[in-house]
Amino acid sequence: MNISLFKLILMISGFIGILAGILSVFPFIGGWIFFILICFSAVIEMGFLIKVGILRLDSIQESIAIGGIIGFMSFLAFSIVYMPLVIILLKAFKYYANYGVAIALNNASLWIIIFISIFLAILSATVNAFTGFLTYYISELIKDMQNRQ
Repeated sequence: MNISLFKLILMISGFIGILAGILSVFPFIGGWIFFILICFSAVIEMGFLIKVGILRLDSIQESIAIGGIIGFMSFLAFSIVYMPLVIILLKAFKYYANYGVAIALNNASLWIIIFISIFLAILSATVNAFTGFLTYYISELIKDMQNRQ
């Protein structure tokens, strides 16, 4: 994988995280967006890059590494946008989409918030590494089916 592809993956992951951070503030879709971010951000991004023709998965290890990078970076971008947005909405407008998160962010110290964000980013990287592996497996299955026809 070359450095320009790596930068593109990081930029798209950041965009997905920022978009998820903004959309998670809305009360009814916030939980679903969070679930999709944790579990399927690698599938979305890798599927898009494969469909466009920019990404070609050559090995299982590469797909797992790319999935982990996507999961980690997208969740860090999500945390950077979502957490200040929740605190601003709580302090300025007395609005909270998720009461527990708003109270925890309002009362927790900065180091605890950073620790929880990094822990969840590592969790997201692990889950997205697995879904990156599944993306590789499904793309190879589709290629084999097309070659047989």
